[in-house]
Amino acid sequence: MLRRIKSWARNLKRDVLALWLASRSPRTPLAAKLIAGAVAAYALSPIDLIPDFIPVLGYLDDLVIVPLGVALAVRMIPATLMAEFRTQATNHARPTNRPMAIAIVSLWTLAGISAAIWVWGKIW
Repeated sequence: MLRRIKSWARNLKRDVLALWLASRSPRTPLAAKLIAGAVAAYALSPIDLIPDFIPVLGYLDDLVIVPLGVALAVRMIPATLMAEFRTQATNHARPTNRPMAIAIVSLWTLAGISAAIWVWGKIW
């Protein structure tokens, strides 16, 4: 069972990279390109939308949201094209997504500032 889980995780990781390649390819249909790009950007971001230190919810994105997004995007890309992207992904280095990291850090900063302003208003 542990071997199957490791294999699934390895394939998921490969598929995320394949989706990143698909989102940059002119041969990918536009709707699939948008979904693949969003899923890959989120999955490859060094910062999670829901930090892992938050009990249960922190791992929800890693265990549910990312695999469902990958499954949706893979279904939208023609099978022959996806097979080609998977082959390319096995020989490609993992990209980083700094714009998505900046967006998530900005979102959490804005949420923190908003919470501080709200608390300040309640205290004074």
